[in-house]
Amino acid sequence: MNDSITESNLPLLPSLNEVETIIGYNFKNKELLKEAFTHNSFKDNESQVSYERLEYLGDSVLNLMFAKQHYFSYPKMNSGELTRLRAANVDTEALARVAFKHGLHRFLRHEDPSLNERVQELMEGIKEHPLHSHGLINSPKILADIVEAVVGAVYVDTGLSIDDTWEVVKNLLQPLTTPENLSLNPMTKLNETCQKMGIKLEYKNLWIETGDIEIYKDNELIGKGNYKKKKTTAKNKAAADAYENLVKLFGI
Repeated sequence: MNDSITESNLPLLPSLNEVETIIGYNFKNKELLKEAFTHNSFKDNESQVSYERLEYLGDSVLNLMFAKQHYFSYPKMNSGELTRLRAANVDTEALARVAFKHGLHRFLRHEDPSLNERVQELMEGIKEHPLHSHGLINSPKILADIVEAVVGAVYVDTGLSIDDTWEVVKNLLQPLTTPENLSLNPMTKLNETCQKMGIKLEYKNLWIETGDIEIYKDNELIGKGNYKKKKTTAKNKAAADAYENLVKLFGI
């Protein structure tokens, strides 16, 4: 284990016990938990520790745990279906929702002035899309990072036990996406539908100028999305709009 973690002089989080209660796990090495909740913008940090290494580890551990669980739980699913199911459980929005649901962002030591605004935007998006927006809202990556860092910290603290880590994580991540409630994101849904029906679409990129993405069929506008902060979100909004209009046109 990294000596810099053990010998860290980072101050205790004010509600460390509450964090452990939320996670459902008591750390043997409390320094790991403190590291998991320290952003690299935090200036009062003599050891220069941040959650980035634990986040890196937790990202890989999450993917392995879901791959293992899905492989044995769904023996009839092919590799493409398994990949899609795993991705739905570990994408940025899914993990950001976990952090928001449990209020984990409240314990993050940081000096990022935009975090509260981004959390507020996510909260408004969740009201409109209670389960998952599939790319229609812009989820703060920093919230997903917290969850991945926590997973990495638990993994190290359990002595690199995948099974013990899963017992903690599966409760934290509830509700999990299953084959029964798995949905496609708007771009994938639109592209697969158009491919099956032989429909050709044209995309017009106005994002730099106006934040708009427009989608045309036979020179007719059938979908439009606007989101100036992130092009991918604007594109997903346009795809969702186009898909809804195709449903109306063709009764899909």
